[in-house]
Amino acid sequence: MPAIPPASPEQTERIDLWTWAVRLFKTRSLAAVACEKGQVFINGQHCRASRRIRVGDEILLRQGSLERRLEVRALSRHRMAAKDVASFCIDHTPPEEYERVREEIRIARASTPHRASGEGRPTKRDRRQVEKMDDLLSNSELTGLDFGEFTEAFFQGIRRGQKDAYGK
Repeated sequence: MPAIPPASPEQTERIDLWTWAVRLFKTRSLAAVACEKGQVFINGQHCRASRRIRVGDEILLRQGSLERRLEVRALSRHRMAAKDVASFCIDHTPPEEYERVREEIRIARASTPHRASGEGRPTKRDRRQVEKMDDLLSNSELTGLDFGEFTEAFFQGIRRGQKDAYGK
């Protein structure tokens, strides 16, 4: 852990710079945008990116559906290694909050339809097969057939020398 210089009571730092330095945001610009959108609060009040913070201030940060509560332990103007972040802020976010967000993500992923591996966009060949099936379905002699009868008629048509969906 790096040695934390003692902060004097009058020492302050910009909120956008500090949140970037302690790795809450990937860029300082993103930190400033979050402040402007009202996603960052200092001691319960909305703040602008230029707002100054002191040691002991409580930061409430909304990142998606996660609300993080942090206490400022030390100030820094320079981005630090991830392992050093704990010496600059204390995370007071309840573990239940992290678990709630994990559960939301899990549910969202489970409800999202996924294509099987290797199945990308349908090929031109696949499209032609679908068009051939549509043509066969619109054929009056095939209306009223169940699926088994339809597939049998489809393959009989191919065997009789009719061109299949591939033009063969």
